[in-house]
Amino acid sequence: MAQDAPTGYRAVHRRVPISERPAAASGDHRVSSHCANSEETTLSVTETVGGLEPPRPPGGVDRASADHAVSIVAPDGEQTSRFLVTHHASGLRTLVKRLVKAGVVEVGIERPDGPIVDALRAAGLVVFVIPPGQLKNLRSRYGSAGNTDDRFDAYVLADVVRTDRRRLRPPLVDQPATTALRPLTRARKALLAHRIAVADQLRAHLQICFPGAVGLFADIDSQISPRFLQRFGTQERADRLSIKRWTAWLTSVGHRGRTPAQTLHERLTGAPRGATGPAGDTAAAVTAAFVATLRAINAQIDALAARIAEQLALHPDAPIFTSLPRAGTLRAARLLTEIGDTRGRFPTADSLACLAGVAPSTRQSGKIRALGFRWGADKQLRDALCDFAGDSVKANPWAADLYRRARDRGHDHPHAVRVPARARTNIIWACWTTPTPYDPSRHHALQRVLNQDQSAAA
Repeated sequence: MAQDAPTGYRAVHRRVPISERPAAASGDHRVSSHCANSEETTLSVTETVGGLEPPRPPGGVDRASADHAVSIVAPDGEQTSRFLVTHHASGLRTLVKRLVKAGVVEVGIERPDGPIVDALRAAGLVVFVIPPGQLKNLRSRYGSAGNTDDRFDAYVLADVVRTDRRRLRPPLVDQPATTALRPLTRARKALLAHRIAVADQLRAHLQICFPGAVGLFADIDSQISPRFLQRFGTQERADRLSIKRWTAWLTSVGHRGRTPAQTLHERLTGAPRGATGPAGDTAAAVTAAFVATLRAINAQIDALAARIAEQLALHPDAPIFTSLPRAGTLRAARLLTEIGDTRGRFPTADSLACLAGVAPSTRQSGKIRALGFRWGADKQLRDALCDFAGDSVKANPWAADLYRRARDRGHDHPHAVRVPARARTNIIWACWTTPTPYDPSRHHALQRVLNQDQSAAA
């Protein structure tokens, strides 16, 4: 076919945005064939099966907290309808009714979840997700001023569905067991971040008013530190602790640390003195507030962990992820929920690595070619995969060898962790698609490293 011959919707376009020509489709219909070491395509790619359907008006929905902007675009690019709907049950019913009445069957939106998406799917509409970062870049098709408006964004979403239909792919939906487990793992991860933030605030507070409590135990957010601060939260209370009383208190709370009681007591008494008197009492009230917050967060983290373990045990894919080295229960659950159970989501291991952000991105212009960090990635998936890979280094000689060699090349810790994480994606993807639990005896690269270690020891 000649390059300038009209194809598909182009035959009826009266106006088109800049750079409408879609990227070449890859063989796996998801990412470009060189995704593992080059730039990623702008949007997901798919082919239309059975030829092009008659042009239908697409829709776009720009979500907001109270009112959602909606746009309907004719096949020729003209906006035929624009309206707002409220974020209520009646508003969502109005949204679906007006879209269906206008003949819309495909809708562009920025997020793949929520009541709006559920309502659209329940009505039989096809939803295409265009992330906010891509929407920001797509605005430049229609102007260079950089103006933003909810109604304009809704139009851009609808028009991109019209012009880039063959390059878009509706998100695949996981099974209920996975979708029910995902919010639990993400909520626990969020609470861990909150615990770190509160612990940092408590540490900064104690460095001023009670330095002896800082560094007394290994972690200020551990189980023993809040109990100590609850019982001895001021300098004056700590001054009354003799070595005998200190040892008796450690025994009463069941402390099993490796550091002797004598050493801990020397840390406490040898630190700079903190606030006393009224200032100490005021500081103790602040300390008690932080301690209560930490204990509440720890209790909820433990409750979520127990719930995650219960639901993971019932998941059909649990044996795959729990078999991975040092995955345990919580890491296995995070990997499972972020990867999902729909095998068609990742047709190749490279597509998994690209979305996880552990494959480098190529910047090439003329004779200059450079590899860089892949910013466009699923951050939840990247965090889950890198967390697993970073800990597996401690128990897997093959992963440890990859990490050590990356460090020897001068890479920092986050970069070095992404190296075994990238290698792990091949193993995880193979186990996930088979499906087969991980078997170290069939991991040839691991056996090779083990044999080298045995030969070196001999």
